[in-house]
Amino acid sequence: MESYDLENGETEKPVLPEKTRDVLPCVDRFRMLRDFVVNVQKVIFETKLLVLFPAIPMAFPWIFGLSLLGLTPLAERLSFLTEQIAYFTGPTVGGLVNATCGNATELIIVIFALHKRKMHVLKYSLLGSILSNLLLVLGSSLLCGGIANINKHQKFDHKQANANTLLLLLGLLCHITPLLFNLNMTDPLEMDGISVLQLSRASSIVMLFAYVAYLFFQLKPHTQLFEPLEDQDADDNNIKETASIGCWSAFIWLCLMTLIIAVLSEYVVGTIEDASETWGISVSFISIILLPIVGNAAEHAGSVIFAFKNKLDISLGVAMGSTSQILMFVVPLCVVIAWIMGINMSLDFGLLETGCLAFSIFLTAFTLQDGNSHYLKGVILTLAYVVVGACFFVQHVPLADDSNSNNLKPVGNVVA
Repeated sequence: MESYDLENGETEKPVLPEKTRDVLPCVDRFRMLRDFVVNVQKVIFETKLLVLFPAIPMAFPWIFGLSLLGLTPLAERLSFLTEQIAYFTGPTVGGLVNATCGNATELIIVIFALHKRKMHVLKYSLLGSILSNLLLVLGSSLLCGGIANINKHQKFDHKQANANTLLLLLGLLCHITPLLFNLNMTDPLEMDGISVLQLSRASSIVMLFAYVAYLFFQLKPHTQLFEPLEDQDADDNNIKETASIGCWSAFIWLCLMTLIIAVLSEYVVGTIEDASETWGISVSFISIILLPIVGNAAEHAGSVIFAFKNKLDISLGVAMGSTSQILMFVVPLCVVIAWIMGINMSLDFGLLETGCLAFSIFLTAFTLQDGNSHYLKGVILTLAYVVVGACFFVQHVPLADDSNSNNLKPVGNVVA
């Protein structure tokens, strides 16, 4: 009951009984425990990849294979957590956060490869992530979306695709020029690779500047180009999705998942050569095909699901946005970090590798130029990825010893 102060007309707060005051801390503790259990249920048990989580503790005795397997559910949950954070940041910023954290697995693998001076694993994994997003993720999305909506006319806003394509073509130019410079060298004094390194470092700075300009273009004056079109069916049904867990809870789980991914990624990078010898598969195939498939598992699944729902703008944003970020930000950033660490890393990925990258970008650009989609385009992109995978499956190139930061292995006139 309330008590009143007759002189001042103010209301005094009721005094709780002593037993009630003792119970309140217990109630708060039970509420925190309940919230924790709910978060665990949302993050861990609400994924179809739950059966792969036991591979994480089992990865310690069987290092490479189970570490690779254990990264798959972690990458999928990482995407789920970034989607939860995106509910609190808006669609444009949320999409950028989703693309950034979606590449966290590949970025962590690249960091450990750079730390261990394994430049071949570093370059192959970066190239594989780009090819996987352009051909496999985008191709399977267009294929599945075209089959699921075979009686519908699938259209998407090609302005977003055009902006990403221009960025990719600039990145391709920055990769081709060091390769052509290497192939064109005739003076023995220039074959030490210094000129190629200087060109690569200058090109990397240009690429980083271009990506910053792209982010400003995306977030400030032309935001509407990168926001997905409204779905008429969703508006008719008045369905509005909401976050499953809170923003801070998602952030804490995101940090925990990233830490576990870092541990497993260190095992993957440290044992990739041993796995190559044991399995009889080249390091190039493992790095370019297997690692990106695991790292892009979450983006792959999400892009296909949106394509099934005939939301191609979101599927394109996932695939093309992730590709642009790796090619124009992660790759040049690695060159700059290696420069700071005293490691000689150039943008020359090799003739075969750069050729596959060029044809993949051109094929994707022609596929998306008209703003229409059907399943045949998805078939072409997916089969192109199969051809690229077969190419690196049969390729067996002896690798250089990257333990020394200045130890570069020339292949013909090509410097690592």
